[in-house]
Amino acid sequence: MDELNDERLALFTTPRDWFRHAVSRFTQAKLVFGHGCDNAVDEAAFIVLEALHLPIDAFDPFADARLTLEERRRLAALIDARVAARKPAAYLLGRAYIQGVPFFVDENTIVPRSYLGELLAGALIGEGGLIENPSAIRSALDLCAGGGSLAILAARAFEGAEVDAVELSAGALAVARRNVVEHGLEDRVHLFQGDLYAPVSSRRYDLILTNPPYVTTAAVDAFPPEYAAEPRMAHEAGVDGLSVVRRILDAAGDHLTAGGWLVCEVGHARMALEAAYPALAFMWLDTATSEGEVFAISSRDLTSARPAKKRPRKS
Repeated sequence: MDELNDERLALFTTPRDWFRHAVSRFTQAKLVFGHGCDNAVDEAAFIVLEALHLPIDAFDPFADARLTLEERRRLAALIDARVAARKPAAYLLGRAYIQGVPFFVDENTIVPRSYLGELLAGALIGEGGLIENPSAIRSALDLCAGGGSLAILAARAFEGAEVDAVELSAGALAVARRNVVEHGLEDRVHLFQGDLYAPVSSRRYDLILTNPPYVTTAAVDAFPPEYAAEPRMAHEAGVDGLSVVRRILDAAGDHLTAGGWLVCEVGHARMALEAAYPALAFMWLDTATSEGEVFAISSRDLTSARPAKKRPRKS
């Protein structure tokens, strides 16, 4: 709509007005969510608060504040773009959050939203968790690092650890570099471009974290526009969704310390994974919003499941 004829700029004067308008527009347009928000209400609140540079968890104190004309123009443009372009709101705003931690994001990388973020903030660490003593983690590796969010969260959770992050895409790595600088972690988070373990050679880690591609090719082909807006290589993993996970698992034992752990998100591929690796003792880590989508496995279990190497025959 032509700005000169956009009645909204006069009618909608508060964040509450624009929030209501956004919810109505998003619902009417039947948008698809799942990039940090899973419904129209939460996404509308995120767009309004982030666009106005307000705390994203504090709508009520600002709901009835009077907005400037420039602020109203910005909100109108963002809401219209979300409906017309069907891109994730995070791309329109250049910002995404995991557990309240902000990250820069653009279309070179997937919008960060891994269940591993929730695990790093809670159940993975501390008494009763997989890692009871976070100071025991001195080295960590983030594979398929994307924009670097998990590497940064790992560095925050394990303050004594050096964290390596590997990403194949040069564009995604540029996003990761920006995020590492924004979080002041250049001395502890080290970025590498390459294919899985190749850039780190024979290094071993106390913890390997990974949110790799795990969507089947058929499912990627059927993506709605919001998911299709993300890099295809960040999602697609072959006929069964396990092409990348297999490579990570098969070599993980060579890159873990004696007491190390691999923690990997696999989406809805649990049954296929367990069928493909019946000898492995996967531990499934549930979160508030997922069940059976993240596994952990120890270096000990990986090693014990390997077939014994045959000794060469004596001549």
